[in-house]
Amino acid sequence: MTKIHSSGEPVTIQLSELEVFLAAVETGSFSAAGRRLALSPSAVSKLVSRLEDRLDVRLFHRTPRMLTPTDTGRVLYEEGQEIFAALSSAENAVLSCSGTVSGTLRVHSMVSFAKHQLAPVIGEFLARYPKLRVEFHLTNEPVDFVEQRIDVSIQGGPLPDSSLVARRLLDSPWIVCAAPAYLARHGTPQTPDDLARHNCINFSHRADWNLWPVMQEDGPRMVTAKGNLGANQGDMLLALARQGLGLVRLARFHVGDDLAAGLLVPVLTAFQPPGQEPLYLAWQSRKHLSPRVRVFLEYMQEKFSTGAQPDERVATQRPAAQPAG
Repeated sequence: MTKIHSSGEPVTIQLSELEVFLAAVETGSFSAAGRRLALSPSAVSKLVSRLEDRLDVRLFHRTPRMLTPTDTGRVLYEEGQEIFAALSSAENAVLSCSGTVSGTLRVHSMVSFAKHQLAPVIGEFLARYPKLRVEFHLTNEPVDFVEQRIDVSIQGGPLPDSSLVARRLLDSPWIVCAAPAYLARHGTPQTPDDLARHNCINFSHRADWNLWPVMQEDGPRMVTAKGNLGANQGDMLLALARQGLGLVRLARFHVGDDLAAGLLVPVLTAFQPPGQEPLYLAWQSRKHLSPRVRVFLEYMQEKFSTGAQPDERVATQRPAAQPAG
Protein backbone atom coordinates (compact mmCIF):
# COMPACT_ATOMS: atom_id res chain seq x y z
CA MET A 1 0.00 0.00 0.00
CA THR A 2 1.54 3.33 -1.01
CA LYS A 3 0.92 6.95 -0.10
CA ILE A 4 2.49 10.17 -1.35
CA HIS A 5 4.55 11.76 1.42
CA SER A 6 4.29 15.53 1.95
CA SER A 7 7.70 15.76 0.30
CA GLY A 8 6.23 14.30 -2.87
CA GLU A 9 7.98 10.95 -2.49
CA PRO A 10 5.90 7.74 -2.55
CA VAL A 11 5.72 5.93 0.80
CA THR A 12 4.99 2.23 1.30
CA ILE A 13 2.93 1.10 4.31
CA GLN A 14 4.16 -2.23 5.65
CA LEU A 15 1.38 -4.75 6.26
CA SER A 16 2.87 -5.65 9.64
CA GLU A 17 2.63 -2.01 10.73
CA LEU A 18 -0.89 -1.74 9.38
CA GLU A 19 -1.96 -4.86 11.28
CA VAL A 20 -0.60 -3.42 14.52
CA PHE A 21 -2.29 -0.09 13.85
CA LEU A 22 -5.67 -1.76 13.24
CA ALA A 23 -5.33 -3.79 16.43
CA ALA A 24 -4.51 -0.67 18.44
CA VAL A 25 -7.61 1.10 17.13
CA GLU A 26 -9.87 -1.88 17.78
CA THR A 27 -8.58 -2.64 21.28
CA GLY A 28 -8.06 0.94 22.41
CA SER A 29 -4.58 0.46 23.84
CA PHE A 30 -1.09 -0.65 22.88
CA SER A 31 -1.14 -3.23 25.69
CA ALA A 32 -4.33 -4.89 24.45
CA ALA A 33 -3.10 -4.79 20.85
CA GLY A 34 0.12 -6.44 22.02
CA ARG A 35 -1.80 -9.22 23.78
CA ARG A 36 -3.78 -9.86 20.62
CA LEU A 37 -0.70 -10.02 18.42
CA ALA A 38 1.71 -11.59 20.95
CA LEU A 39 3.85 -8.45 21.01
CA SER A 40 5.04 -6.29 23.88
CA PRO A 41 3.37 -2.88 24.35
CA SER A 42 6.68 -1.19 23.55
CA ALA A 43 6.93 -3.12 20.26
CA VAL A 44 3.43 -2.01 19.32
CA SER A 45 4.24 1.59 20.20
CA LYS A 46 7.42 1.51 18.12
CA LEU A 47 5.65 0.06 15.08
CA VAL A 48 2.90 2.68 15.27
CA SER A 49 5.44 5.47 15.73
CA ARG A 50 7.43 4.16 12.77
CA LEU A 51 4.28 4.19 10.66
CA GLU A 52 3.51 7.77 11.74
CA ASP A 53 7.05 8.87 10.92
CA ARG A 54 6.95 7.23 7.52
CA LEU A 55 3.60 8.84 6.65
CA ASP A 56 4.49 12.11 8.38
CA VAL A 57 1.10 12.18 10.14
CA ARG A 58 -0.25 11.72 13.64
CA LEU A 59 -2.51 8.66 13.86
CA PHE A 60 -3.46 8.70 17.55
CA HIS A 61 -4.30 11.10 20.32
CA ARG A 62 -2.39 9.67 23.29
CA THR A 63 -3.19 10.22 26.97
CA PRO A 64 -2.19 8.07 29.96
CA ARG A 65 -5.68 6.56 30.05
CA MET A 66 -6.90 6.76 26.48
CA LEU A 67 -5.79 6.03 22.94
CA THR A 68 -8.06 7.40 20.22
CA PRO A 69 -7.43 7.74 16.47
CA THR A 70 -7.11 11.16 14.91
CA ASP A 71 -9.20 12.05 11.88
CA THR A 72 -6.32 10.83 9.72
CA GLY A 73 -6.12 7.68 11.82
CA ARG A 74 -9.80 6.98 11.26
CA VAL A 75 -9.34 7.32 7.50
CA LEU A 76 -6.41 4.90 7.58
CA TYR A 77 -8.40 2.49 9.74
CA GLU A 78 -11.29 2.37 7.27
CA GLU A 79 -8.95 1.90 4.31
CA GLY A 80 -6.83 -0.63 6.21
CA GLN A 81 -9.86 -2.75 7.09
CA GLU A 82 -10.72 -3.03 3.41
CA ILE A 83 -7.15 -4.05 2.58
CA PHE A 84 -7.08 -6.81 5.19
CA ALA A 85 -10.58 -7.99 4.23
CA ALA A 86 -9.45 -8.28 0.61
CA LEU A 87 -6.30 -10.18 1.61
CA SER A 88 -8.29 -12.50 3.85
CA SER A 89 -10.83 -13.12 1.09
CA ALA A 90 -8.08 -13.95 -1.39
CA GLU A 91 -6.33 -16.26 1.09
CA ASN A 92 -9.57 -18.07 1.94
CA ALA A 93 -10.42 -18.54 -1.73
CA VAL A 94 -6.99 -20.06 -2.43
CA LEU A 95 -7.12 -22.32 0.62
CA SER A 96 -10.61 -23.49 -0.27
CA CYS A 97 -9.40 -24.48 -3.71
CA SER A 98 -6.41 -26.33 -2.30
CA GLY A 99 -8.43 -28.08 0.38
CA THR A 100 -5.99 -26.93 3.08
CA VAL A 101 -7.44 -26.48 6.57
CA SER A 102 -4.88 -25.12 8.99
CA GLY A 103 -4.22 -22.33 11.45
CA THR A 104 -5.90 -21.52 14.77
CA LEU A 105 -9.66 -21.67 15.28
CA ARG A 106 -10.89 -19.71 18.30
CA VAL A 107 -14.22 -20.93 19.65
CA HIS A 108 -16.27 -19.24 22.35
CA SER A 109 -18.74 -21.41 24.24
CA MET A 110 -20.78 -21.57 27.39
CA VAL A 111 -18.82 -23.56 29.96
CA SER A 112 -21.34 -26.35 30.40
CA PHE A 113 -21.84 -26.96 26.68
CA ALA A 114 -18.10 -27.08 26.10
CA LYS A 115 -17.51 -29.54 28.92
CA HIS A 116 -20.46 -31.87 28.36
CA GLN A 117 -20.91 -31.68 24.58
CA LEU A 118 -17.87 -30.24 22.80
CA ALA A 119 -15.09 -32.02 24.67
CA PRO A 120 -16.34 -35.53 23.83
CA VAL A 121 -16.42 -34.86 20.06
CA ILE A 122 -13.52 -32.46 19.44
CA GLY A 123 -10.98 -35.30 19.13
CA GLU A 124 -12.69 -36.63 16.03
CA PHE A 125 -12.73 -33.13 14.53
CA LEU A 126 -8.99 -32.72 15.05
CA ALA A 127 -8.36 -36.19 13.62
CA ARG A 128 -10.04 -35.04 10.40
CA TYR A 129 -8.05 -31.82 10.29
CA PRO A 130 -4.67 -32.55 11.93
CA LYS A 131 -3.11 -29.22 10.84
CA LEU A 132 -5.75 -27.28 12.73
CA ARG A 133 -5.36 -25.90 16.27
CA VAL A 134 -8.49 -25.17 18.33
CA GLU A 135 -8.53 -22.73 21.24
CA PHE A 136 -11.62 -22.54 23.48
CA HIS A 137 -12.69 -19.34 25.22
CA LEU A 138 -15.20 -20.42 27.88
CA THR A 139 -17.52 -17.94 29.53
CA ASN A 140 -21.23 -17.42 30.02
CA GLU A 141 -20.78 -13.68 29.52
CA PRO A 142 -21.11 -11.87 26.15
CA VAL A 143 -18.02 -12.14 24.00
CA ASP A 144 -16.25 -9.44 21.99
CA PHE A 145 -15.38 -11.05 18.65
CA VAL A 146 -12.83 -8.38 17.75
CA GLU A 147 -11.09 -7.96 21.10
CA GLN A 148 -10.87 -11.69 21.79
CA ARG A 149 -10.36 -12.68 18.13
CA ILE A 150 -13.23 -15.17 18.23
CA ASP A 151 -14.07 -17.08 15.05
CA VAL A 152 -17.23 -18.89 16.18
CA SER A 153 -19.42 -18.53 19.26
CA ILE A 154 -21.85 -21.12 20.68
CA GLN A 155 -24.49 -19.38 22.77
CA GLY A 156 -28.04 -19.32 23.96
CA GLY A 157 -30.12 -16.38 25.01
CA PRO A 158 -29.90 -13.03 23.25
CA LEU A 159 -27.63 -12.94 20.25
CA PRO A 160 -25.14 -10.09 19.83
CA ASP A 161 -25.34 -7.34 17.25
CA SER A 162 -26.41 -7.60 13.63
CA SER A 163 -22.84 -7.77 12.35
CA LEU A 164 -22.99 -11.49 13.15
CA VAL A 165 -24.52 -14.37 11.27
CA ALA A 166 -26.32 -16.96 13.40
CA ARG A 167 -27.22 -20.56 12.67
CA ARG A 168 -29.56 -22.51 14.92
CA LEU A 169 -27.64 -25.53 16.21
CA LEU A 170 -30.01 -27.37 18.53
CA ASP A 171 -32.92 -26.94 20.90
CA SER A 172 -32.70 -28.04 24.51
CA PRO A 173 -35.46 -28.02 27.14
CA TRP A 174 -34.71 -27.09 30.72
CA ILE A 175 -35.35 -29.82 33.30
CA VAL A 176 -36.15 -29.55 37.00
CA CYS A 177 -34.50 -32.52 38.69
CA ALA A 178 -32.96 -33.85 41.90
CA ALA A 179 -30.92 -36.76 43.19
CA PRO A 180 -32.89 -39.85 44.35
CA ALA A 181 -31.43 -39.38 47.86
CA TYR A 182 -32.89 -35.88 48.11
CA LEU A 183 -36.33 -37.05 46.95
CA ALA A 184 -36.22 -39.98 49.40
CA ARG A 185 -35.63 -37.57 52.31
CA HIS A 186 -37.91 -34.71 51.28
CA GLY A 187 -40.47 -36.23 48.94
CA THR A 188 -41.15 -35.51 45.27
CA PRO A 189 -42.91 -32.23 44.46
CA GLN A 190 -46.25 -32.91 42.80
CA THR A 191 -47.23 -29.36 41.82
CA PRO A 192 -45.31 -26.10 41.27
CA ASP A 193 -46.63 -24.82 44.60
CA ASP A 194 -44.68 -27.60 46.33
CA LEU A 195 -41.43 -25.88 45.31
CA ALA A 196 -41.96 -23.45 48.21
CA ARG A 197 -41.31 -26.37 50.59
CA HIS A 198 -38.15 -27.57 48.83
CA ASN A 199 -34.56 -26.42 48.72
CA CYS A 200 -33.91 -25.06 45.23
CA ILE A 201 -30.27 -24.69 44.15
CA ASN A 202 -29.96 -21.64 41.97
CA PHE A 203 -27.79 -19.19 40.08
CA SER A 204 -26.46 -16.54 42.45
CA HIS A 205 -25.67 -13.63 40.13
CA ARG A 206 -29.01 -13.06 38.41
CA ALA A 207 -32.25 -12.95 40.43
CA ASP A 208 -34.39 -13.32 37.30
CA TRP A 209 -32.82 -16.74 36.63
CA ASN A 210 -34.35 -17.91 39.93
CA LEU A 211 -37.83 -17.63 38.45
CA TRP A 212 -38.72 -21.08 37.13
CA PRO A 213 -41.38 -21.17 34.38
CA VAL A 214 -44.18 -23.73 34.68
CA MET A 215 -47.30 -24.47 32.66
CA GLN A 216 -50.66 -24.96 34.39
CA GLU A 217 -54.26 -25.26 33.23
CA ASP A 218 -54.73 -21.50 33.47
CA GLY A 219 -51.57 -20.82 31.51
CA PRO A 220 -47.85 -20.21 32.11
CA ARG A 221 -46.49 -18.64 35.26
CA MET A 222 -43.19 -18.13 37.04
CA VAL A 223 -42.39 -19.71 40.40
CA THR A 224 -39.79 -18.17 42.67
CA ALA A 225 -37.28 -20.89 43.53
CA LYS A 226 -35.53 -20.38 46.87
CA GLY A 227 -32.85 -22.29 48.73
CA ASN A 228 -29.72 -22.10 50.84
CA LEU A 229 -27.26 -22.81 48.01
CA GLY A 230 -26.27 -20.84 44.93
CA ALA A 231 -23.45 -20.53 42.42
CA ASN A 232 -22.65 -18.46 39.35
CA GLN A 233 -21.78 -21.49 37.22
CA GLY A 234 -23.94 -24.45 36.19
CA ASP A 235 -21.42 -27.23 36.83
CA MET A 236 -21.30 -26.27 40.51
CA LEU A 237 -25.09 -26.39 40.67
CA LEU A 238 -24.99 -29.82 39.06
CA ALA A 239 -22.40 -31.09 41.53
CA LEU A 240 -24.48 -29.85 44.47
CA ALA A 241 -27.62 -31.51 43.11
CA ARG A 242 -25.78 -34.81 42.68
CA GLN A 243 -24.95 -34.66 46.39
CA GLY A 244 -28.65 -34.62 47.21
CA LEU A 245 -28.70 -31.04 48.46
CA GLY A 246 -31.72 -29.79 46.53
CA LEU A 247 -33.66 -29.38 43.30
CA VAL A 248 -31.94 -27.81 40.30
CA ARG A 249 -33.07 -26.55 36.89
CA LEU A 250 -30.58 -26.95 34.05
CA ALA A 251 -30.58 -27.57 30.30
CA ARG A 252 -31.07 -31.14 29.13
CA PHE A 253 -27.73 -31.15 27.32
CA HIS A 254 -26.18 -30.35 30.71
CA VAL A 255 -27.94 -33.02 32.79
CA GLY A 256 -28.78 -35.59 30.11
CA ASP A 257 -26.07 -38.07 31.12
CA ASP A 258 -27.03 -37.81 34.79
CA LEU A 259 -30.68 -38.43 33.96
CA ALA A 260 -29.81 -41.45 31.81
CA ALA A 261 -27.60 -42.88 34.58
CA GLY A 262 -30.22 -42.33 37.26
CA LEU A 263 -28.01 -39.91 39.19
CA LEU A 264 -30.75 -37.31 38.82
CA VAL A 265 -34.51 -37.75 38.44
CA PRO A 266 -36.76 -35.30 36.57
CA VAL A 267 -39.67 -33.84 38.52
CA LEU A 268 -42.75 -31.78 37.64
CA THR A 269 -42.59 -33.08 34.07
CA ALA A 270 -46.35 -32.57 33.65
CA PHE A 271 -45.77 -28.86 34.21
CA GLN A 272 -42.86 -28.54 31.76
CA PRO A 273 -43.47 -25.45 29.58
CA PRO A 274 -43.71 -26.02 25.84
CA GLY A 275 -40.86 -24.89 23.66
CA GLN A 276 -37.15 -25.32 24.08
CA GLU A 277 -34.12 -23.09 24.54
CA PRO A 278 -32.33 -22.67 21.18
CA LEU A 279 -28.55 -22.70 20.95
CA TYR A 280 -26.85 -20.88 18.08
CA LEU A 281 -23.58 -20.85 16.23
CA ALA A 282 -22.62 -17.23 15.57
CA TRP A 283 -19.79 -15.79 13.52
CA GLN A 284 -18.76 -12.57 11.88
CA SER A 285 -20.25 -11.93 8.49
CA ARG A 286 -17.64 -12.20 5.76
CA LYS A 287 -17.82 -12.67 2.01
CA HIS A 288 -15.66 -15.77 2.18
CA LEU A 289 -15.61 -17.96 5.27
CA SER A 290 -12.17 -19.24 6.16
CA PRO A 291 -11.82 -23.00 5.62
CA ARG A 292 -11.31 -23.61 9.35
CA VAL A 293 -14.57 -21.83 10.22
CA ARG A 294 -16.47 -23.53 7.42
CA VAL A 295 -15.41 -27.07 8.39
CA PHE A 296 -16.16 -26.40 12.07
CA LEU A 297 -19.67 -25.17 11.24
CA GLU A 298 -20.24 -28.25 9.09
CA TYR A 299 -18.93 -30.57 11.80
CA MET A 300 -21.11 -29.02 14.49
CA GLN A 301 -24.14 -29.33 12.26
CA GLU A 302 -23.27 -32.97 11.65
CA LYS A 303 -22.93 -33.75 15.36
CA PHE A 304 -25.76 -31.75 16.88
CA SER A 305 -28.30 -30.83 14.22
CA THR A 306 -31.74 -32.44 14.39
CA GLY A 307 -31.55 -32.97 10.64
CA ALA A 308 -33.45 -29.88 9.58
CA GLN A 309 -31.98 -27.37 7.19
CA PRO A 310 -29.74 -24.86 8.99
CA ASP A 311 -31.64 -21.77 10.12
CA GLU A 312 -29.06 -19.18 9.12
CA ARG A 313 -29.69 -15.48 9.39
CA VAL A 314 -28.25 -12.19 10.52
CA ALA A 315 -28.32 -12.08 14.30
CA THR A 316 -30.93 -9.87 15.92
CA GLN A 317 -31.66 -9.11 19.52
CA ARG A 318 -34.00 -11.57 21.21
CA PRO A 319 -35.49 -11.51 24.72
CA ALA A 320 -32.98 -12.53 27.37
CA ALA A 321 -32.99 -16.23 28.20
CA GLN A 322 -31.38 -18.24 30.92
CA PRO A 323 -27.86 -19.50 30.29
CA ALA A 324 -26.96 -23.14 30.19
CA GLY A 325 -24.40 -22.51 32.91
